[in-house]
Amino acid sequence: MPEIAFEVDVDSPPSEQPDAKPFNRWHPDIPAVAEADPGETMRLEALDWTGGQISDDDNANDVRDVDLSQVHYLAGPVHVNGAEPGDLLKVEFLDMGPLNDRSEFGFTGTFSQQNGGGFLTDHFPHAAKSIWDLEGYTVSSRHIPDVRYEGKIHPGLAGCAPSQELLEEWNSREQELIDKHAEDPESIPNHPTGEAEPGVANPPTAEGAMMGEMDPDEAEKAAEEAARTVPPREHGGNHDIKDLSIGSTVYFPVYVEGGKFALGDFHASQGDGEITFCGAIEMAGYADVKFDVVKNGMEKHGVDHPIFEPGHRGPTFEDYVTFCGYSVTEDGEQKYIDSHTAYRRASLQAIDYLKQFGYTGEQAYHILGTVPVEGRQSGVVDIPNACSTLALPKGAFEFDISPSGLDDNSADRGNVVVTDDPL
Repeated sequence: MPEIAFEVDVDSPPSEQPDAKPFNRWHPDIPAVAEADPGETMRLEALDWTGGQISDDDNANDVRDVDLSQVHYLAGPVHVNGAEPGDLLKVEFLDMGPLNDRSEFGFTGTFSQQNGGGFLTDHFPHAAKSIWDLEGYTVSSRHIPDVRYEGKIHPGLAGCAPSQELLEEWNSREQELIDKHAEDPESIPNHPTGEAEPGVANPPTAEGAMMGEMDPDEAEKAAEEAARTVPPREHGGNHDIKDLSIGSTVYFPVYVEGGKFALGDFHASQGDGEITFCGAIEMAGYADVKFDVVKNGMEKHGVDHPIFEPGHRGPTFEDYVTFCGYSVTEDGEQKYIDSHTAYRRASLQAIDYLKQFGYTGEQAYHILGTVPVEGRQSGVVDIPNACSTLALPKGAFEFDISPSGLDDNSADRGNVVVTDDPL
């Protein structure tokens, strides 16, 4: 086993970790807490993305009440010797898994309209939670019976620190989007408008910020401009790509000396799109990573965003039931080549299909967020309708989920736990 750079204590709050303080913002001045040479391998551990705010119980109030100003909690940064701006940091994911000696469960949640919402919040407005048992790489849930499979384990979030110039560019362009939305909400394509509308970006805020091992006075000032970890950007970040699993190799652009690599937001499994938002099987976890440096790699390979080569570890599903969606809203409004709307419609078709087998809508929604479904932009050229597809693997179920299996396999399958707060 590689040397552990630092251990996390899942029973202690993020601010009281024994070995290294996690951080939850992107800023070039957050100091590295570990150092690696090219060719070196180390183990990085991270808390779950909420920092332990979710409990293994049958109450969804903790999902409803999650403090989203705090997330995510990252392991690192790691200074890789020899990495300079313009290089690519080559990171191989040799192994990863849950912290089974300390935390043996994962969770999936859908947020309420009042706290972040999600891809299908208008259909599922209440907070909900399902708890998953983690047996090695196999997952199952008491809240979603007859689903058991090998998960597609991966870190939802990984990347290098931005330069000061890149950080300022992020803040400027995202603030422009916020201002545009404030002036004319309907000018933002695919964004819901109405009483419970979510924002279009998450600007810097010192509230909930953890700046690693920065000097407290410097940290307070830096937090006012540090970028939230919520979206992916040029440096990497919150990709939520299920295929960045064991055996994958990722090339991250380097923007600061040493790269300052970090990762976190571990998922035991996830479907394409992570459509429930807190939608993978979230967990505390570890990754064994090997570093190397490709000198002048950004210019050499013509990239300023990450590129990756997927590994071959994970479930090997062969048979699927696939659902189609097009650029027409549930209300019948025609959109133009709108893959977002098309994927919503494919997801809703899959949810309605699973309900015929006895799952509730909430259970079906959680299935699509956790089972490694295959999402595709299948057509983007035939005006006016983009075609998106969602392929549901039959092998994740302990019964025949194909259309021919409906008559023999419809049953009452309970439900996830859901809050009943008035909206």
